[in-house]
Amino acid sequence: MAKYCEVCGKGTISGHSITHSDRKIKRTWKPNVKTITVMEDGKTSRKTVCTRCIRAGKIQRAI
Repeated sequence: MAKYCEVCGKGTISGHSITHSDRKIKRTWKPNVKTITVMEDGKTSRKTVCTRCIRAGKIQRAI
C-alpha cells in the first residue's frame, strides 16, 4: 500500500533523528492514511486518504 493521501497528496518525508550527542540517523515520517470507501460521481470506490482529510470532510464517505 502506498503511503500517500490521494486527496491532498501528503506523503512520506525523510530527515534525521538527532541524538543528544548530535549524531544523525536517517528516518522517515509516514502520514496516517486509511483505506476507505468514498462516493465519487454517484459510484463507490476505494481510496487511500489521510485522517486529516477525513476529519475535515474533504471526501464523501459511502455508507
